[in-house]
Amino acid sequence: AADLPERLATALRDESRAEQRRREQRFAPELSYGRHFGPAPSTARAAAVIALLFERDGRWHIPLTQRPDTLRHGGQISLPGGAVEPGETSSAAAERELFEELGIGSGVELLGPLSDSYVYVSNFLVTPWLAVTRQSPVWQPHTDEVARVVELPLDVLLAEQTVCPTTIQRGPIVFRASGFRYGNDCIWGATAIILDELAGVLRSL
Repeated sequence: AADLPERLATALRDESRAEQRRREQRFAPELSYGRHFGPAPSTARAAAVIALLFERDGRWHIPLTQRPDTLRHGGQISLPGGAVEPGETSSAAAERELFEELGIGSGVELLGPLSDSYVYVSNFLVTPWLAVTRQSPVWQPHTDEVARVVELPLDVLLAEQTVCPTTIQRGPIVFRASGFRYGNDCIWGATAIILDELAGVLRSL
């Protein structure tokens, strides 16, 4: 529906439903022991990511990025984002990262934040921001940070059959995680946890 961004913004402002939006732990990877859900240690660094709603072919989507193999956790699918710089707000960091990674620097309206997520592997406390653009975005990916752009339809988050198990190997450590399957991609970890909360907000509308 054309008014989806406005309805989402209203839902995010509803304080009485904030606790109901706390994410389930079904997408928390093995070995995480619930740490994505905090509380984060005082040493955690602030970071921000952005989920940018846009319409393509009559469906709402959000862009995800695949990290180049040259970066840490190469190949992983994530939301555009990064560390909050000194003196910067998390919302400003989210918009800056969107521009730096995908070249989208105008026509973006912030709708509100989702719940913070603690990424213990990198010791980041991540604030996810939901935003919308009414334009048809033309991606200009920064090749040092983005190997590929994935346009994820929002309705994928609401289809139970898209939930997928996956096996992850990090050096000698092998563990399982659940995520969202889209095409040949499995979106897992903190990104899946954030998207699962967004799916919960969508279901509540």
